[in-house]
Amino acid sequence: MKKNLVMKILEKNLLSGKLVDGNEISIKVNQTLTQDSTGTMVYLQLEAMDIAKLQTDLSVAYIDHNTLQAGFENADDHEFIKTVAAKYGIIYSKPGNGICHQLHLERFAKPGGVLLGSDSHTPTCGGLGMLSIGAGGLDVAVAMAKGYYYLKVPKVLKIELTGQLQPWVSAKDVILFILGKLSVKGGVGYILEYTGEGIKHLSVTDRATITNMGAELGATTSIFPIDEITKDFLIRQHREIDFYDIQADSDASYDKEVVINLSDIRPMAALPHSPDNIASIESISGIKVDQVAIGSCTNASYTDLMKAATILKGKKIHKDVSLIISPGSSSILKMLSDNGALGDLIEAGARILEASCGPCIGMGQAPKSNAVSLRTFNRNFKGRCGTDNASVYLVSPETAAVSAIKGYLSDPVTFGDEVSITIPEKYHVSNNYFIYPKETDENTPIVMGPNIKPFPVNSALKSSLRGKVLLKALDNVTTDDIMPSHAGLLPYRSNIPELSKYCFGTLTDNFHVVAKEHQGGFVIGGENYGQGSSREHAALVPLYLGVKAIIAKSFARIHKANLINAGILPFTFIDKDDYSFIDPLDEFSIPHIMEELIKNEEISLYNITKSVLIKVKFEGSSRDRQILMAGGYLNYAKGITL
Repeated sequence: MKKNLVMKILEKNLLSGKLVDGNEISIKVNQTLTQDSTGTMVYLQLEAMDIAKLQTDLSVAYIDHNTLQAGFENADDHEFIKTVAAKYGIIYSKPGNGICHQLHLERFAKPGGVLLGSDSHTPTCGGLGMLSIGAGGLDVAVAMAKGYYYLKVPKVLKIELTGQLQPWVSAKDVILFILGKLSVKGGVGYILEYTGEGIKHLSVTDRATITNMGAELGATTSIFPIDEITKDFLIRQHREIDFYDIQADSDASYDKEVVINLSDIRPMAALPHSPDNIASIESISGIKVDQVAIGSCTNASYTDLMKAATILKGKKIHKDVSLIISPGSSSILKMLSDNGALGDLIEAGARILEASCGPCIGMGQAPKSNAVSLRTFNRNFKGRCGTDNASVYLVSPETAAVSAIKGYLSDPVTFGDEVSITIPEKYHVSNNYFIYPKETDENTPIVMGPNIKPFPVNSALKSSLRGKVLLKALDNVTTDDIMPSHAGLLPYRSNIPELSKYCFGTLTDNFHVVAKEHQGGFVIGGENYGQGSSREHAALVPLYLGVKAIIAKSFARIHKANLINAGILPFTFIDKDDYSFIDPLDEFSIPHIMEELIKNEEISLYNITKSVLIKVKFEGSSRDRQILMAGGYLNYAKGITL
């Protein structure tokens, strides 16, 4: 069988198992990345493994999420991560250097390699032909300690791009169009591999925008071919030596195929409150706009910001609009400063933030009450921006810039001639924000501030379970719902006891009270439970509160893995209609959980309150079952070698 690019890279990095659909394999992890919002937990877990040396070729710790230092908490986390980085030989990226995904694309990503990151948008580097997978923090810690990552052999969805983009249509419009076609569940169980003549018209940063938002499709990751455009980008980034040529076979085999004609796509938007709630700008134009934000790991490249600056040059932002610019990296900010584009943005009335994630993850710049905010970001979940009743629309940088001038949602096609950007022969390389370790020093003292608390560790699974239903949720519960993320809570990412007070905070005000009153119990979910961010806090906090199992109609990939890693049982209904017959505070019993899990049988769950037997199942490998029986991945991984 002729192999696609995904299978070629998996084969190149295969450590164990056979490349058969659905089979569990382990692959060599060449690189890892962490960011500070998830990184503290990653490095606490790494420390708990008591290793002497990392097993990756390169690992980088980025400070890009919690850069607002309104108190000591974020700064203490930064110092902790910096000292761990020095101890283990991890590259440390200081605050202000930029967003992990943009920086990693610029400085470190290598075609044909495997990158594992503790952030769901790690697939950004798939735009450079690297198999880049977002995962929970414990998976990343184990990858650094052991050098491997386990996954099921995925199906590969071929997305063939034909034609070429019309004027004023950009890569953001492409991925929004695909989201409208496939939905937030359309990529579940797949890696998306882009092919076709249309890719010749997409730069590496265009491709990275598309692979970045593949996370919103639920895909394991997304990847573009390695070609002359890939090589040209690396040359301009002073990294030609990192080019590696690996190609899919001609007429390679795929599990599913979708054809997208780029010529058919028009400027698009994701309407509140989901990335797949898609409409053309033309059909919804005229909505009054209060805030516009350009940046994030999706759209903060040099090209994106230069397009915005060119549109805004000589213009004035509408009096009722606040325009926010957050550059993707310090190198990009330096180039904008040197070529005058930064001055054009400021002259137009833009607010310039440091190179960081900022408002994308709710760290500042929350819009006013009932505001309409246009953002070039990747998620518009309700309340994620920091204002629960705001309406967030996801758009391209071109649409955002034009709308900031006019004061209402505007189709850029009506603005005039499309702007043209010249790519520099060489990109500026800023190294002064990086701390490169000279060598590892196991005697480096680890600095831990008072806000850093131990992470919860589960105990081995008991032979039977009993408890009450603490919460019943609907479809598409996000990790933002399970563990809200905004400027007020982000500083407590290293303090699970404090975070626990806000668990399921967008769904109920008192989950932590109910959980403590009943000494833990069960949570019921609908379809696609746990979509969104990779944050393992959405598993660690329920673990801290005594949640024993989640029973849902279906799970998002990363969150399900995080539940397994935490030792929380993720079950799915065999008959989804059973969901309808469960109410909060029903008492459940699973009398033979250990026996049925070992035998990989259907799980018998008794609703004692209603005298009903419900059949559920665990979908996972034998190794997953062993992890659950051990009480989580950390317990399982200690002393385990491949």
